[in-house]
Amino acid sequence: MNHRRLRREIVATARQVNALGINRGTSGNIGARIKGGLLITPSGLPYEEMRPEDVVEMGMDGGVAGEGSPSSEWRFHRDILAARPEVGVVIHSHATFATTLACLGRGIPAFHYMVAVAGGNSIRCAPYATPGTQELSDHAVAALEGRRACLLANHGMIATGKTLKETLSLAIEVEALAEQYWRALQIGEPKLLSQAEMERVLEKFKTYGKRPASTAAAPG
Repeated sequence: MNHRRLRREIVATARQVNALGINRGTSGNIGARIKGGLLITPSGLPYEEMRPEDVVEMGMDGGVAGEGSPSSEWRFHRDILAARPEVGVVIHSHATFATTLACLGRGIPAFHYMVAVAGGNSIRCAPYATPGTQELSDHAVAALEGRRACLLANHGMIATGKTLKETLSLAIEVEALAEQYWRALQIGEPKLLSQAEMERVLEKFKTYGKRPASTAAAPG
């Protein structure tokens, strides 16, 4: 099966991630679900040099189709997709503010209602483990339970979604929240929203950004 269009979209998204400043250099990686496996950005190749054919195809057993070398973080991409059937895309980046908090072992609590965009009343920080290991993958999957994004201690962040566009949008929002939380911490400890309030916000997020069915099919 030819996945050339998806490969092109992965390359374009990878370049966007760097252009938007939520990743730099060759750090970070992007994976997308395909039937029976995933496509993932290659190891150590600058995004501006990456071509669609450089994107690596993998099976869920970890096998590689062809001669490409997948990102060293392929395990958590594979395991997140395996654990979360609703997820189609995983974006990992070393976004500056998210990584700063992660290096302090801090997640992002309910200091702002938009934290709910990641699916809960907090964005957790997974414990540290050596990059590329099964241990790190296990920590990431656990931190994402009931969530769409998490931080990785002393490492970076992960965002998930159904599509590349949706997942990139979430990664941007998580980095914005990380920056806001970091800035608030320069003054003091932010006042957190209550669990009850976050539950109300989470309910609202079920229809956030979605057009009503009556207008979704309308022409124009």
